[in-house]
Amino acid sequence: MSDITRMTPEAFCGFLRERNITRFYLIWNDERQQVVPSHPELQPLAALLQEDARDFDRHEGVFVQLGPETGTLQGAFVHRTCRGQAAGGVRFWTYDTVEDYLRDGLRLARGMTLKNALAGLWWGGGKGVMARGTGADASDPGVRRRIYEEYGELMTGLNGCYVTAEDVGTSVEDMAAIFSRTRFTTCIPASLGGSGNPSVPTARGVVRGMEAALAHLGLGSLAGKSVAIQGLGHVGEPLVGFLCERGVGRIVGSDIEPACAERLRAAYPGLDLEVRIVERGDCSLFAEPVDILSPNATGAVLGEKTIPHIAAKIVCGAANNQLEDPESDDRRLQERGILYMPDFLVNRMGIVNCADEQSGRIEPDPVFERHLGDDWENSIYNLSLQVLAEAERSGATPHRIALELAEERSMEHHPLQGHRSKRIIQGVARSGWAGGASLDEV
Repeated sequence: MSDITRMTPEAFCGFLRERNITRFYLIWNDERQQVVPSHPELQPLAALLQEDARDFDRHEGVFVQLGPETGTLQGAFVHRTCRGQAAGGVRFWTYDTVEDYLRDGLRLARGMTLKNALAGLWWGGGKGVMARGTGADASDPGVRRRIYEEYGELMTGLNGCYVTAEDVGTSVEDMAAIFSRTRFTTCIPASLGGSGNPSVPTARGVVRGMEAALAHLGLGSLAGKSVAIQGLGHVGEPLVGFLCERGVGRIVGSDIEPACAERLRAAYPGLDLEVRIVERGDCSLFAEPVDILSPNATGAVLGEKTIPHIAAKIVCGAANNQLEDPESDDRRLQERGILYMPDFLVNRMGIVNCADEQSGRIEPDPVFERHLGDDWENSIYNLSLQVLAEAERSGATPHRIALELAEERSMEHHPLQGHRSKRIIQGVARSGWAGGASLDEV
């Protein structure tokens, strides 16, 4: 058998169809201390997770299906649910290999655990990932709607262990399609009682993280500062607006979408703004001599190849999992004198928006706004200052301090439900959901 981890997602879908596998799971078994696959043919995937020390962190469950009608590869990644149901958005993205697909889901789900814990939300960490280029043509509006309806059906079949939301490649209209098939979702349109796109709140939180970093370094306010923004999409575009309101002197941005340049120039005619159109994965913007670098595209952009070229004093952005290797890249940044604001510390406001949506809407919402203010000790600004002060005192990196605090909080059990979602995951596996052997049989 060829190494299925190195297959393209499209070839992997063919591999599954040839074996009549339409759903599968990979679940961490505490008693055996190993990853258990639903089908023996998928043992190489279980081995990949089992042997990995970077991205796999005893994730409670990975559930994957081929869309029943569209054939799209769709997954739900659940990391840790001590604090409650796993929560995080569903990403529709392009992946070169099955390993890339799995690693992205694993990293994103763990990042949501850390983010939700630091935000004080009673949610665990989860993420949805769908692979572009698999199944039917998503450029057709009818097909696209069906893809997201199928994802909603996947959520319903998982019995609520994971609550999905909007993420890269997904729109509010897509969330409405998910909502038509499940109640386990947020970020649905306002017309359906939801809160819509969470990107604007996310951008507001990143600004507060920038302000905390500047205050810690004694560099004053954002007024007159220069900022480089990688990714001018859902978060990057409103971020430009909020920085403009604070009197930022210059912004240079990059994006893969040509239309964003004209849109931003029209919206902010008086701003010193430069927009560069680049290829996917281009990080040349990092060498721009600015005060703050803000990664707002995809993750794993801060690594051995890019960190030596960073010219900014501060790195603070909304992209999830910005460190390519969390075990060493935070130290590389520190050694270069660059203050790195951990993404899971400053980009919480999207998921806070989702949590508030699930609890009902208030305009304005004081519970939401306290995350952005100066009075609450756990606000983005104040918690960031606490983390930075402890890092300076101890000599550790801000990433390490924030990670330790988030890990500690993530182990706290939900005050009413305990570790309920873990039992839900085990129940789904035992139910024959995947059509292979049940959890008790493998």
